[in-house]
Amino acid sequence: MADNELNQRLFNFAVRTIKFVKTLPNSPEMQVIRYQLIKSSSSSGANYEESQAGSSRADFINKVRISLREMRESNYWLRLIKATVDKVYDENELEWLITESSELKKILGSIVRKS
Repeated sequence: MADNELNQRLFNFAVRTIKFVKTLPNSPEMQVIRYQLIKSSSSSGANYEESQAGSSRADFINKVRISLREMRESNYWLRLIKATVDKVYDENELEWLITESSELKKILGSIVRKS
């Protein structure tokens, strides 16, 4: 996968996540989950973007590793939403986000392993 394609997938994932969380209930616990999910989903793409200008191989690997950690966290929050929210406005979107975060975890993990 080309770097530009991965950058775009990470960006689109963050955008769709932000739009999705706007549809969640406004309960106190969802406010915490919403905040954490927005942070992790956007941080994954931002760290990968930053890795592209790494000052060294070690810096590149470190930034991609952070991106992977943040994507793992995003996947966790999405699965938690699926398990705890009684009625999700757009269940198809939630499933897409869970699947995409799983795929992105695999891609980022592969980059770390091969680097």
